[in-house]
Amino acid sequence: MRFTIENVTFDMANVSRLYPAAMVRTGEGDEETQISLEWVDTLAGDAVEVARYAIFIHTTDNAVSSFFYESREALDIALEDLSNQLG
Repeated sequence: MRFTIENVTFDMANVSRLYPAAMVRTGEGDEETQISLEWVDTLAGDAVEVARYAIFIHTTDNAVSSFFYESREALDIALEDLSNQLG
């Protein structure tokens, strides 16, 4: 099964991990780190500032592809499209 995100096509057989995340600032310059959406939704409250959102795809050759979104709404649209492709 193949799927496409932002004109990049992946073969699901080569995907070892696929997940969405929120990107938050670490406090070290412009550095950001990823945290789970569940944590943001249930525990973070106003404790962290979400800089942007992302979908990460790790492949079996140890490559990582990152797709960034400026809003949760844009991420949700991308995730819905991905869900429709993986049906």
